[in-house]
Amino acid sequence: MIDCDVHNCWSDSRELLPFLEPYFRDFLERGELPGGRGSFPHAHRPWLHPEGFMRTDAFPPGGGPPGSSYEFLREQLLDRYDVEYAILTGDEAIEVSTLANPRLASALARAANDWTIETWLARDERFRASLVVAPQDPAGAAAEIRRLGDHPGFVQVLVSTGSQRPYGDPVYHPIWDAAAEVGLPIAAHLGGQGGVNSNPTGCGPPTFFVETHALLCETGMGHVASLICHGVFERWPSLRFVLIECGVAWLPAILWRLDADYKALRKETPWLKMLPSEYAAAHVRLSTQPLEQPKDPRHLWNLLEAIDGEHTLLFASDYPHWDFDDPTQLHLPQAWEPRIFSENARELYGLPARVDAALAR
Repeated sequence: MIDCDVHNCWSDSRELLPFLEPYFRDFLERGELPGGRGSFPHAHRPWLHPEGFMRTDAFPPGGGPPGSSYEFLREQLLDRYDVEYAILTGDEAIEVSTLANPRLASALARAANDWTIETWLARDERFRASLVVAPQDPAGAAAEIRRLGDHPGFVQVLVSTGSQRPYGDPVYHPIWDAAAEVGLPIAAHLGGQGGVNSNPTGCGPPTFFVETHALLCETGMGHVASLICHGVFERWPSLRFVLIECGVAWLPAILWRLDADYKALRKETPWLKMLPSEYAAAHVRLSTQPLEQPKDPRHLWNLLEAIDGEHTLLFASDYPHWDFDDPTQLHLPQAWEPRIFSENARELYGLPARVDAALAR
């Protein structure tokens, strides 16, 4: 099994200090941050989770937040479920996208990436990581991709779905150019709503977390439509785009609408050579978490067939968050499981099959 969304984190953001240039250290050492000293400088959200964002059983026995202890993560996830690879997606790090200061955002992203190399990748051969960048600083993001894109531990570039503009906008071309150059897919993880990314939904901030959580898939819809219509996949035909934690069942409907509108309005985007649904099938991948749960799972399976779910979905547990998906409890067509649980991710990220040491002997 390859888990494509595992949230590792620091116990205290001051762990980043050794990786920051002196000018930026003051922002963590002396700055008045929203959560107080030792917190990450991201903007306050207008809504709160009534139960907390973490599994209550995931707090390490030795203290610290869930995801901060390698030993406890190994026990609860890697060993318990015999995970072949865990793709680390960080936690607070993608919140750099909310900062108004783009230089600070890129400095924190660089520090988070160096911290990941030293603190996590060296600990376990099962770890692969996401290269976090600040999309509001396209030039800085491109430089960071080129700086670490050839590191064998990083398998994708990571941004948040909370953004100032949809990701097909030409302002982001430097990021896609650098990612294509180093051969890494771009992943957008749900989050980053706050600060300069003020509206989490198309009609403004919701009141309750329950409506927020249900509606955040709107960000995924917007980015997919934008990437296709701006011709990103024509300009960079090798690029793959991964949506993490945005849900799945909405994709067939938005592609059906895009296909119909493209047929009627194709003169507006003459650079497109295929139907939007064909671009999505070739270039867009989605994580299973959170997988929609209708009363009859066959209703979901019918939708997933429309997007060739067997070949476009990637298993993700979202450990250690509150809505963690236990891989033994997912209701997927049994014939699809080998690809969704491992082979799609292996192909996307270029991961070799791990040799079982016992079998090798």
